[in-house]
Amino acid sequence: MPWIDDYRRKRMKAAEAVRLIKSGDRVFTSGNAATPRLLLRALVERAPELERVELLHLLLVGDEFSAPGLERHLRHNAFFVGPGDRQAVNTGSADYTPVFLSEIPALFLSGQIHLDVALLQTSLPDEHGFMSLGVEVLASKAAAESARTVIVQVNAQMPRVLGDSFLHVSRVHAIVESDEPLPELAGGTYGEVEKRIGEHIATLIPDGATLQLGIGTIPDAVLASLTGKRALGIHTEMVSDGVMRAMEAGIITGARKTLHPGKVVATLILGSQTLYRFVHNNPAFELHPSSYTNDPFIIAQNDNLIAVNSAIEIDLTGQVCADSIGTAIYSGFGGQLDFIRGAARSRGGKPIIALPATAQGGTVSRIVPLLKPGAGVVTTRGDVHYVVTEFGVAYLYGKTLRQRARALIDIAHPQFRDTLERAARERKLL
Repeated sequence: MPWIDDYRRKRMKAAEAVRLIKSGDRVFTSGNAATPRLLLRALVERAPELERVELLHLLLVGDEFSAPGLERHLRHNAFFVGPGDRQAVNTGSADYTPVFLSEIPALFLSGQIHLDVALLQTSLPDEHGFMSLGVEVLASKAAAESARTVIVQVNAQMPRVLGDSFLHVSRVHAIVESDEPLPELAGGTYGEVEKRIGEHIATLIPDGATLQLGIGTIPDAVLASLTGKRALGIHTEMVSDGVMRAMEAGIITGARKTLHPGKVVATLILGSQTLYRFVHNNPAFELHPSSYTNDPFIIAQNDNLIAVNSAIEIDLTGQVCADSIGTAIYSGFGGQLDFIRGAARSRGGKPIIALPATAQGGTVSRIVPLLKPGAGVVTTRGDVHYVVTEFGVAYLYGKTLRQRARALIDIAHPQFRDTLERAARERKLL
């Protein structure tokens, strides 16, 4: 097995590996539970020696990688903003690139965004020298294929997840070994509001449907409301513990999927250590780049694709803001519109926007007369079909502005309905 000698030649300490990064380089790092924290800690330590290094990533786990002042040497460019870099983005010391999740790999592969270095985390190599990208493929495979230099953190605790997710030892330039637990996403405890939203959504899901669910308490509540459903499938961005539990209960089998029957198809996995053990070498799972999982034309090949996505606020005409609070960037486009459009073109598909009717302890309505000044429209009013709150389901597709306003007011919190109705009349919507 000649790859073993190659592997041994490329082994080095993290501090030595990040010496391959030079001033002016553009560096991509994997994120979520696959954030290569050992490599990033070494890069942060080296940062004072560097200038004009750009670090590209999606949701990065760990706020120590964007400490104040670091941007003078290592400036972040986030395709999806998380808690670790939200403040830096909104104070101008880091950048945000709005883009559909499905289109990020092509930015690298086409050369539109040139990559000098890719920092990735992988599983141990198998007997053929292939390392799995583990719990996140997303844009990591494209980065590995297009970067000049590929540095991998080979983690003995990274599960070997199957799919279009492998990188051979011969393709990398430096290997740093580690043995550390992956970050976990604690399952959110949801309340009565989320429970009622989940129950409303469950009424829209027929047996045999294929689901896309995002992250958070509402997806957890939806999965918990599926008792009695049969032969459900998964084609999604992210797999969480709720998917695992529904599989163990026999609710999710994929038996009636029209694309990849019997398989859970996703681009990342984020949850508990139990989930990471569950997906290891499990042939029921396939991870693919987001250019595949999030391609609306691929999504649409799944009959009865039910896509559930969230929102920060929605106006009375159906415009959905999901990435900002006014001008303040909160998250990113993610795959919301990818799946909204894919589900809309799926035979029997249903695109759903789900949100609690209020925020800030019930003091603010999320259904609003007008979006906040500067708020970004992630999903246009022309793309919206179903909107669900704890007070019911509104169907907007093909409806007039007048009909939309009426339907949305009817699922707003009762304490805000009179105010919304007055505002609608002032806008001549009613």
